[in-house]
Amino acid sequence: MGPPRARGRVRKAIICDFGGVLTTPLGNSFAAWSRESGIPLEDLGAAMASATERHGEHPLFMLEKGLIDQDEFTRRMELELGDGRRLDTMGDVLFRYLERDAEMIGYMRELRDRGLRTALLTNNVREWEPVWRAMLPEIDEIFEVVVDSAFVGMRKPEPEIYALTVDRLGGGIEPADCVFVDDMSVNCDAAGRLGMTAVVFESAAQARVEVEAALGRL
Repeated sequence: MGPPRARGRVRKAIICDFGGVLTTPLGNSFAAWSRESGIPLEDLGAAMASATERHGEHPLFMLEKGLIDQDEFTRRMELELGDGRRLDTMGDVLFRYLERDAEMIGYMRELRDRGLRTALLTNNVREWEPVWRAMLPEIDEIFEVVVDSAFVGMRKPEPEIYALTVDRLGGGIEPADCVFVDDMSVNCDAAGRLGMTAVVFESAAQARVEVEAALGRL
């Protein structure tokens, strides 16, 4: 549940995540990556921790900020895994197991049609852009603004990427005018600290109830 709606303030904008909100849960796809690569999730986590220690930043975070490409991410992971173990390319596997959440996509369209300002804010990977956009061909009809971490060099929950999204919405929109929807509580906490009303996504039905409450419709 997000923080209570500010008394007397009319919410004007929705900022929505992509993976895990407009799609099926990402955890299922990461589990498939582990399974198809034949490497336990625990080993993948340990390799990421080792790469973080070696390079000073989490390899997935660097990938999502466009600081390294997918091939370099895979190379670093294989180096830490050792024993000649090879990884399937993460994006190739993830998107085979990711599906649209038609109900939530429809709700975002409804909000746009009702006159709310709309933005998509995603932590993503540069090489994946054609694939995830193909999953959401109506993206530019629903969202006025699309901010992809890999193209702006920052990622959630860094406050600068939320500020950038609000700035791109323009029209006098401020963080306190926004309802933010994401499946990661850490991202919602960051949005809340900036003054947004945050909704931790669990299902389209639950998100609708909480967003409508934030908008003062319930």
